[in-house]
Formats: sequence, structure tokens, C-alpha cells
Amino acid sequence: MTRASADRARRVAFVLGGGGVHGAAEVGMIRALLEHEVTPDIILGTSIGALNGAILAADPDSAIERLCGLWTNVEANNPFEASLLEQASTFARTRTHLHSNHRLRRLIMTALPARRFEELVVPFQCVAASIERAAARWFDSGELIAALLASTAVPGLLPPVEVEGEHHLDGGLVDSIPVGRAVELGAEVIHVLQVGRVEHPLTVPTRPWQVGTVAFEIARRHRFVEELAAAADEVDVHVLPTGDPMDPGDPSQLRYRDLSRVGERIAAAYEATSDYLDEHLDAPTGQPGAPG
Repeated sequence: MTRASADRARRVAFVLGGGGVHGAAEVGMIRALLEHEVTPDIILGTSIGALNGAILAADPDSAIERLCGLWTNVEANNPFEASLLEQASTFARTRTHLHSNHRLRRLIMTALPARRFEELVVPFQCVAASIERAAARWFDSGELIAALLASTAVPGLLPPVEVEGEHHLDGGLVDSIPVGRAVELGAEVIHVLQVGRVEHPLTVPTRPWQVGTVAFEIARRHRFVEELAAAADEVDVHVLPTGDPMDPGDPSQLRYRDLSRVGERIAAAYEATSDYLDEHLDAPTGQPGAPG
């Protein structure tokens, strides 16, 4: 029996991490996985990974078409397309954020053929950060759009989202790549779809802007590393490669509206993940860990 056949007999989770515009890489990974006949029994997502994951969960058969349509035409519904004047006006009015989330809502409703978790073909959960409880809030039932808006509510850019009396910010604040959640839910094979940050080693900051980015990366990465280490030996974790590792200290990573490399990221992740799966799906059972 090949590794691929064995994996299909076990509970498979896709875990999609956050990363803004860099989340385009996850589209290439999804395409490679589906082409290798690797399908999920459960999907977990954070921030942009929640949006990508929900589209996959809604209809795996049409997911690649929908995701490519979303990402290659995202400028038409760019949630951050507001002019500087509009951003200034929004900040002056709210004192907390630069953008309204009405464009993001429109984008989600256009791309997603479901409105409730119960309509999804594959079980799906996403996470947001509850402000009042300073804790992770996992969504797995009820209204889907509000949950996705909560999971993608980047602090300072988008407003907090109220759901059932609680206000929420981006899920990346509490669980950027939720491997531990997948283990809790009984996953035996976990495919981690990430945007490239964890592939690049951290270095000591040497520029003012790097202090904040490296500090944030430590805060978001340590949980992921600990959860990888804590996974039982019988759980296989595949951290899929992007083909384009991100340097957290590079100031270009802060350009949250830069969509110029979307196509490149999709293609690079598809090629790198395809190569990875070709090598590992027929390999002896083991714990692959992060790609080299």
C-alpha cells in the first residue's frame, strides 16, 4: 500500500494559516493536494486561511476555479482599495482603523457559495480573537460570513467584528497556524498550508522596522513550533512549501495592498508542493516536519 492510500484511510486535516496577500500561496498548495488526490476530512483556517479554507469546504470540486477567480481578480473587490482620503476619513471617524469591512464582506459573499457552516460540504472551523475574553473563539456553526469577517479583522486596518455580544479581531493574534486544534479534533494526517514565514529562519533585527516584525513573528511562531513538537508520533504533519520563503524582516512584507505577485505565489507554491507530495506521499510513514 502506498503512503497516499494509507493516508486516505486516516483522518486528514488541512490547516490554513494567516498571512494577508501572501495567502495566495495556499491556492497553489490546494491545487497540488487535490491533484494528488489528497482530500480533507476537516479544514481549519485562520484569517486569510479561513477565507481560502471556507471556499474549499463549500465545494471542493469547484474550489480551484473559485479561488483562482478570487485571487486573480481580487483588485476588482480589493478590501483595501480605499483612497488615502477615504482612509483618513475612516480613521478620523473611528479612531481605531483605516478601512471599513464592507468591501471584504462583498468579496466574501461573491466568492463563497454558502452562508452558513451547515451548508459546507467539508466540516470547517475558523478562529478569531475575542477582545472581551482575551481568548481564541472557534466558529463551527451558524452564520459563516460574520465568522470569516471576525477571523480576518486585522487590527488597525479593519474594525472589530461583533458576534453574539463579543467583539473579535484577527485569528492570527491567538492561533496563526492551528495545528494543535487539528490534533484535538482527531486528525491523524495534517497538511499545513502556510504563507512562507515559517520557512525562513529569524535573525536579530538590524533596522527599526525589523524590531516590530521580528517580535510579532516570535509571538506568532512559537505556538506553531510547540504544537508541532507536541504532536504524537502517530500524527503525520506535512508543512507544505511555498517555493518562495518570506523574510519577516523584509519591509516589503508590510505592503498589505500589494497584489503584484499573486500569480507568482500561486505558481511557485503549486510547483513546490507538487514536488513535495511526489516525494513524501510514497515515503515510509514518519514525521516530515518543516521542509528544508
